[in-house]
Amino acid sequence: MSSEPSDAGAGVPQSQRTSWTQFVKAIASFSGDLYNMTAPPFILSPVSLTEYPSYWGERPSLFAAIADAPNEEERHVRVLKWFISTLKGQYTTRNDQMGSEKKPLNPALGELFYGHWPSVAGSGEQTLVVEQVSHHPPITAYIIENKSKGLVLQGHNAQKTSFSSSTLNVKQVGHALLTVTLPSGATETHLITLPKLRIEGIWYGSPYVELTENSYIASSSGYYSMIEYKGKGYFTGKSHSFKAFVYPPLPSPASVAASGELPTPSTTPKYVAEGTWTATSKLKDGRIFTDVTGPRTEIIVSDISEQDPMETRRLWSEVSKGIRTGDFDLASREKTKIENAERQKRRDEAVAGTPWKLQHFVRIESDPEYARLGKLFKANPPTEDAWVCIRPESQILPSTEPDEEKN
Repeated sequence: MSSEPSDAGAGVPQSQRTSWTQFVKAIASFSGDLYNMTAPPFILSPVSLTEYPSYWGERPSLFAAIADAPNEEERHVRVLKWFISTLKGQYTTRNDQMGSEKKPLNPALGELFYGHWPSVAGSGEQTLVVEQVSHHPPITAYIIENKSKGLVLQGHNAQKTSFSSSTLNVKQVGHALLTVTLPSGATETHLITLPKLRIEGIWYGSPYVELTENSYIASSSGYYSMIEYKGKGYFTGKSHSFKAFVYPPLPSPASVAASGELPTPSTTPKYVAEGTWTATSKLKDGRIFTDVTGPRTEIIVSDISEQDPMETRRLWSEVSKGIRTGDFDLASREKTKIENAERQKRRDEAVAGTPWKLQHFVRIESDPEYARLGKLFKANPPTEDAWVCIRPESQILPSTEPDEEKN
């Protein structure tokens, strides 16, 4: 007798049942990284992975508030609050809008995404620049700037995907560095690592994301946070749960700065926040810590007709149209055109001996800030590469900030 659930594939359109069954069987028997496998069109997102860094910026007031904190401790707590508040947009947007998690479009090498969030109530304008810096493996580099507040978030992200017991396991490779320029002119840096993902519901054709294990935020002031992610298990637990611990520095921040060495962290947290990253969380005393039940601020981008051919919404416009309207033949046909064109570009470059030249980022083999701040939580690996922006935002996007906001 078969042990397979009777409602397997329940979330799959009738016309796509056969292709979905074949896809699930293929990933179950595949031994390498699953990211580049061709998925049935109905499970594709109409959005390229190049757009995903915009989710970091959809709470502009929380991001700007980091710069207004009165001291190191409060700044670190605000960084944690902002980070937790970005998770809902990053990992459940497709469920909210399309009924289930969708596989993002695999970006082309050199694919670009530009946008901004205007200043509201003195929060300062935020700008975003994203570039796909590698195709095999897929790596996305990004930078978000709020110049009036002295905030710069710079990072990169890649994925390594495997299949186990009807679940997709995604290890997010990469990190982000948030640099705060203080009124004194000094800078403070926060290293942010990325959680692992577990994608459930594959068998039923209704995938959804749970975050797993731990991620960390470590500050050059010595403060650091550990975030534990606890999803819904087979018998117990609540979906999208987390518990965050904020640890004070040892010894004093002045001693850290003088010695140039980071201290061994305390085992006693100064703050503990607990709840769900899709709704609300509270501190131990009952105060609300995060609340993401309200609307997010969407990024503003230029019209598709004004975009460069390598900008993501122009490049994937017909594929996106097919997915959104349910015309999967159109989506598949246009996606194949783009992929074939990209393969031909790589062949031509190999023959000519002229590899693709990136516009905005350059790779460094080992990020010194990751190596230094990662000691606070014994980062594994202890060193990691990084992609650094080499083209100032001012050369890319015209400012839309009113003159009075700049002064």
